[in-house]
Amino acid sequence: MTSENHGTEKADSALVMSPTESTSQAAPFSPSTISLSDELIQAGWSKCWSKRENRPYYFNRFTNQSLWEMPVLGQHDVIVSSGFRANQISLLWSLGKNFDRLYFTPTTPTVPISPSTPGVKPWVNTTDDKQGQTSVPAPAPYRPSVVYWDLDIQTNAVIRERAPADHLPPHPEIELQRAQLTTKLRQHYHELCSQREGIEPPRESFNRWLLERKVVDKGLDLFLPSECDPVISPSMFREIMNDIPIRLSRIKYKEEARKLLFKYAEAAKKMIDSRNATPDSRKVVKWNVEDTMNWLRRDHSASKEDYMDRLEHLRKQCGPHVASVAKDSVEGICSKIYHISAEYVRRIRQAHLTLLKECNISESTAVQDRLVYCYPARLSIPSPPQPRVELHFENDVACLRYKGEMVKVNRGHFSKLELLYRYSCIDDPRFEKFLSRVWCLIKRYQVMFGSGVNEGSGLQGALPVPIFEALNKQFGVTFECFASPLNCYFKQFCSAFPDIDGFFGSRGPFLSFSPASGSFEANPPFCEELMDAMVKHFEDLLEHSSEPLSFIIFVPEWRDPPTPALTRMEASRFRRHQMIVPAFEHEYRSGSQHICKREEIYYKAVHGTAVIFLQNNAGFSKWEPTTERIQEFLAVYKISGRSLPSPGPPSTSTGDKDSKPVQERLAKSQDNSSPVDKTAPDTTNI
Repeated sequence: MTSENHGTEKADSALVMSPTESTSQAAPFSPSTISLSDELIQAGWSKCWSKRENRPYYFNRFTNQSLWEMPVLGQHDVIVSSGFRANQISLLWSLGKNFDRLYFTPTTPTVPISPSTPGVKPWVNTTDDKQGQTSVPAPAPYRPSVVYWDLDIQTNAVIRERAPADHLPPHPEIELQRAQLTTKLRQHYHELCSQREGIEPPRESFNRWLLERKVVDKGLDLFLPSECDPVISPSMFREIMNDIPIRLSRIKYKEEARKLLFKYAEAAKKMIDSRNATPDSRKVVKWNVEDTMNWLRRDHSASKEDYMDRLEHLRKQCGPHVASVAKDSVEGICSKIYHISAEYVRRIRQAHLTLLKECNISESTAVQDRLVYCYPARLSIPSPPQPRVELHFENDVACLRYKGEMVKVNRGHFSKLELLYRYSCIDDPRFEKFLSRVWCLIKRYQVMFGSGVNEGSGLQGALPVPIFEALNKQFGVTFECFASPLNCYFKQFCSAFPDIDGFFGSRGPFLSFSPASGSFEANPPFCEELMDAMVKHFEDLLEHSSEPLSFIIFVPEWRDPPTPALTRMEASRFRRHQMIVPAFEHEYRSGSQHICKREEIYYKAVHGTAVIFLQNNAGFSKWEPTTERIQEFLAVYKISGRSLPSPGPPSTSTGDKDSKPVQERLAKSQDNSSPVDKTAPDTTNI
């Protein structure tokens, strides 16, 4: 490639063209009419036009390769590709030194624009007037003052090439139906807990149920479970049982502790009297309740600690008997919710297939057994025509409406989604489906979070930006194992919903993602079953790869009792280093960062966080957690002074390990000692 005219201050614009069409904007000379084959398009190649060189070039969005000549399938898109770096650098230089600004900023149009509507993005909304449909001018270019991502970092994650997935493509009509049925399912859950057990559903328990079920679900819907074994969810069962006979809340004052003890004793007696309990159970519970009531009547000088100690004693004595009489009822709740969900999945899929019945369904593309840099999830089934989604801006918020259902996202994150879509989507060169897919994406996560105040934000929290910068600089991290297009820092990440997230860069669910090498960050949702499955997957990958492979994991330091995931990692032969960050001394970014106020984005963690390095030998050699690197990393891991308390109401379930309601302090220092072996140096307490 040539580098002539590279000294010029003014850079050209690089227009992305349809693989089979030339740009609709006038160019000094027409580009080559040679079209790209379907195989090259699937491999990530697209045809672009350089105004400076006055000729077309070819760009691969998966590997960021740039070529003047027509790419050859199988020659240029694998990792060991001769001339890749030289070609890329040469092209960037020939396009001008401002190429980054012109090509990668989200405010620059990314597809050809019709000459009849200058200044209007192809996907901008329209409104009706007296003359009919009139284009609305695009808003002024928006540049967020604070950016929580860096999408210029290229991946070092290597995978084996994989066939496109056969998930049904997203559509607003189907997403709306899924949202409505999920809301009904939440209502059923609330009613069952209230009618059968007289309690409110444990906070976040439905959201954690969705996470836990997807670990074992083999059903066809990516959101609602429909084919799980066992049918009874351990997560949902455990959390409901923890709130029986009453929910234990955080206690600050002596009088609150006294009332809580009285309410527990009264509820335990009522439950044992109204259920089919054995004579021995009735005897034990009634005797302990009467003893507690007598103690409450005669001892008026007790301290808060005395009341809490008495409550703990009563729970130990009565808890097993109360649980035995509630077991069948709670299992019935879990089973009922699961079977309703399976029926809803059947309805959604039937409606989806009906919508797609007139569309041609292509077979999965054959792939070669070769190593390639990771690329976004692809669908083998083409998308149907998309309905109109309206877009308007209210100050710094983008509002998207479909059939009266509005979703919102701040303009900064809307620009981020536009850029991710540009990098990752290969079937929509003119952005004609962009708005409908953004609506589906935001609606999916909105429904997943739940409708409560701050609900779901903690489950979707992300690490602060300085942590990602340090991870990339010190340990070569370029990939997030658990993220979403809304909260990702890198443009390469795994997420829960490949059917919609794949258009915005997702590599699919991490438990189905098998990299051969690379450096990864993992901050999973705090669901015990999901974290345990994550660690098993890490160890399998490390066991079977001889290439450099590294995982840096951030999990809550839950020690009472310790979670299986934490225990397993601390005993793993791949553990190279471990650090403990105390509670309230670090922070997370809210899962609602795409819509919440800027001052509410960061919140303090109410639990300690364990940071654990799992690496194979090659990964340890390449990204060793040396003393110098760890010190550089620790220098940015501190409270910024801008964070809020952890989101959530003042009362939480004892099943939520983020809190210790029967103790005065919400978190306490734990013994950080752990098994040490030759591959696991010292544990660091930050």
